[in-house]
Amino acid sequence: MDYSIRTGKSQEFIDITHVIREEVSRSGVRDGIAVVFVPHTTAGITINENADPDVVHDIISSLEKAFPEKGDYRHFEGNSHAHIKASLTGSSCNLIIENGKLKLGIWQGVYFCEFDGPRSRKIYIKVIGD
Repeated sequence: MDYSIRTGKSQEFIDITHVIREEVSRSGVRDGIAVVFVPHTTAGITINENADPDVVHDIISSLEKAFPEKGDYRHFEGNSHAHIKASLTGSSCNLIIENGKLKLGIWQGVYFCEFDGPRSRKIYIKVIGD
């Protein structure tokens, strides 16, 4: 499944757990995996706490301190910080499906990570059953 997402900030995390759950439900797969892939070099995906929004704030803030927008970068487009952050978060994740449900921890959610927005982005989700 291809899913389009529009980001509204230069850097933000958007909880996409519900989108993945819907795709798993639609697939009818009871046991398997869901592969989520982000086909962008300045965006990523991560799994982290989705109960307290301060966690996302702290992650973005810490990444910005480590890799600020303006730095001693050589990449001419001026978005090296976004490429680095995307490399650190990664471009995909695999999620276990058990009894038709995502097997996530009680506080976990899946986030699309924007590092060079706002933009129109894509997310690909592939549900694979056993």
